[in-house]
Amino acid sequence: MAYDEDLGCPLDHALSAIEWTIAVGILAESDLLHAARLGPESAAAVVERQREGRRVFVYLGPRMDAPPVDAMEGAMLYDQPGVRAYEFAQRASAMGHFLRATQGVGAMLSLLSRRAPQLLHVRRWLSEVFGAPLPEGSKTLLAGWFATTGGGLLFAPVSVGEPYQYIEVGREPS
Repeated sequence: MAYDEDLGCPLDHALSAIEWTIAVGILAESDLLHAARLGPESAAAVVERQREGRRVFVYLGPRMDAPPVDAMEGAMLYDQPGVRAYEFAQRASAMGHFLRATQGVGAMLSLLSRRAPQLLHVRRWLSEVFGAPLPEGSKTLLAGWFATTGGGLLFAPVSVGEPYQYIEVGREPS
């Protein structure tokens, strides 16, 4: 769900940002996506991973936008030109850092599900949505769901008074 419902998350460059981060090894398809901000100039995310049999939460974002982390909260995972990553033991600490870094503008957070969506499914269903001609309208995402069998995206109206647009892929209608 969009953190700031007035802005939502612009998806113009979302799929390319996901593909790029997977290609260079920053994200893995088995990562669970807890938060994301995908913009035309930069991207940031909080993912859940298994490391040595335990869950860890990793913040990945632009080097210049990443505020410092208290050593009690998390640890520097890597610091490369353009990208900085911190590892946290607690989801709340990782999400708090994400919201400090992004101000929540254009961010999507996994809020209503028991488990964050797996990046594999986000990538699969976004590819499906963007592989077909999209109907006219906004490409600002307000909410979405991603599962093994399908996915759905709810887009904000282009202007006040116009309808919201919902696109669902993968599932057979019941």
